[in-house]
Amino acid sequence: MWARLLGTFNVLSCGPVYWELYCIIMWARLLGTLYTCIYFSLYFSIDILRMKFVSLKTFIRLFHNKDEKECTTRSLISNAMVRTGTKLRPLKQYMEDRNISKETIQTLCENINARDEYLTRFYNLSLKIQPEMLHIHDVSIRPMKNKEMNNNQHIVFKNIIRNIHMFDILQHTKSGIDNVPTFFDMLFDLYLNNIIDYKLLTPSATHYIKNGRIGSVFSSYYFRASIMNPYLVYSLNQSVLHGRRIFSPTLGWSSYCYGFLESPNVVEYVGTDVIPSVCKKTKELAEIYTPSKKVDIYCKPSEDLYKDDSFMKKYKHHFDTVFFSPPYYELELYKSSNQSTDKYKTYESWLIEYWDETMKLCYSVLEKHGTLCYILSGYGSQNSHKYDLLTDMNNITKKYFRLMSTQPMYNKNVHVTTHRETGEQIMIFIKKANAVLLK
Repeated sequence: MWARLLGTFNVLSCGPVYWELYCIIMWARLLGTLYTCIYFSLYFSIDILRMKFVSLKTFIRLFHNKDEKECTTRSLISNAMVRTGTKLRPLKQYMEDRNISKETIQTLCENINARDEYLTRFYNLSLKIQPEMLHIHDVSIRPMKNKEMNNNQHIVFKNIIRNIHMFDILQHTKSGIDNVPTFFDMLFDLYLNNIIDYKLLTPSATHYIKNGRIGSVFSSYYFRASIMNPYLVYSLNQSVLHGRRIFSPTLGWSSYCYGFLESPNVVEYVGTDVIPSVCKKTKELAEIYTPSKKVDIYCKPSEDLYKDDSFMKKYKHHFDTVFFSPPYYELELYKSSNQSTDKYKTYESWLIEYWDETMKLCYSVLEKHGTLCYILSGYGSQNSHKYDLLTDMNNITKKYFRLMSTQPMYNKNVHVTTHRETGEQIMIFIKKANAVLLK
């Protein structure tokens, strides 16, 4: 007791500045570490907000013409076109052929006029940055447990990824399935170009639109590049992998870097990709977000790094963990001159020249008994007799690694369509002792 009082007296005698500092320290002790964590989280959040993010105002402005006029049912029927695949047909003719009522067009027209309501909802759900929810480890959110990995838990952590890579994710990345427009291409056509995608006029779509659920139609029918939730990456490392030095052969829209750097035990992250904007923004995110951790970002195909002497000299047997979700062959087509599906024209050559070489790279950079973890799906394989991704890719991996475990990565199904679960699997391998590598 006397020691405490004496300590207080000594602080008071040093002046008001020291007294204020003393009070802050004592309050921190009394209130516990929670408020301290919140303070530092907000401090670092202010720092990260120096990055260029898309605001709501800027987002909405994308979908308005300078001299646009209010949509009317008559003007839409007279002037609009309907897109079916690569062809355009006059809406008036399409209505006659498909027996589409004027009431259906009127409802669509009302939604075009009220677009800002939908766009605001979409922005708030998918693009809005919440400064207090940027640091996973500092907001008292526990990591998901082993065998319970769900890509749609705490989806707010996807927003920063979707925001900084907005055009790449929502427009520039195309579906490998024919005649599936991207989300942004469809919206630009509808709101700016007087072009209606034919799926918006189908009975199931018009039913949902009539009942105020046009957002469900948009999210179900139109393509958006898939995103790995940084919270899932964080959880996987905290609960399963326990990696400290991480390498990823793709950057996954910066999600891997974000998730791993949130793990307190991670001291180094190195990754590569072939999309220049992704490389640049991942590096920027890491420099602002966690300047104390060692990060190195390359912009080069992973299969080429295996033949890069300087890279191999620097990182041979260096990492304890390799993690990524590889491209699902032609399921998603990315905008880049170095994409593996552009470089290797057949599935067989893609497996040999891209996947086998990437597995050799992973083997070479991992330390003894190092861990390889990737997330892969057979999605699309069941719809084609050409290839079986899960079997073919895993067979190559097993030349260099021993499979230790698999578990599902849970995801949600879309609202309107009856697409099945994508069946993505989290696979964990251990490096073999004496695999034979041939250059």
